Amino acid sequence: MHANEKLSPLPHAAQNRCFGCGPANPAGLHLEFLQAEDGSVVCLPTVSNTFEGPVGLLHGGIIATLLDEAMSKAVRARGLTAMTRQMEVDYLRPVPVAAPIRIEGRMMRSEGRKHWTEARILNAKGSTLAAGKGLFVEVRASKIMARRSEDRPAES
Repeated sequence: MHANEKLSPLPHAAQNRCFGCGPANPAGLHLEFLQAEDGSVVCLPTVSNTFEGPVGLLHGGIIATLLDEAMSKAVRARGLTAMTRQMEVDYLRPVPVAAPIRIEGRMMRSEGRKHWTEARILNAKGSTLAAGKGLFVEVRASKIMARRSEDRPAES
C-alpha cells in the first residue's frame, strides 16, 4: 500500500461464484478489492502459478480478467451494477506469478447508463505492467437475478 493510503473493504456476497472475485468459486481468483478515499478501487493479490501462461508469468487472459475486475469494481464502488461492453488491454511488460502486484481501477466518466473506466496492474516497484480501458453499461440488478433463476436447472 502507499503511505497514508486509507482503504476500506468492498464486500462480496458469500455465495458469489464470480471467477474473479467470488469466494464461492473454488477455481476462481478470489480477488478482494478495497475502496480508496478518491472512489478508486485497489486489489493487492499474489496470483498463483495455477494461472500461468509462459513459465513464471500470468496468462494474458488472466491479466485481462484482473483489469476487467478492477474496472467493474470501480463502477460497483459507486453503487452501480454494470457489465463490460468493450475492453481494451495494453500488455506493457510480463506480469509475474506468485509475486505481489497492485491492481487499480477507476471510473473516468459517465453518461446515463454508460461508464468509462481505466485500470492498471503494477509490480512491487510501482512500474505499470498492463493497463486497460473499458466501457461498462449499467443493468438493473433485478434483471441479473431473474436470469440466474432462469438458468438454474429444475429440481426433480
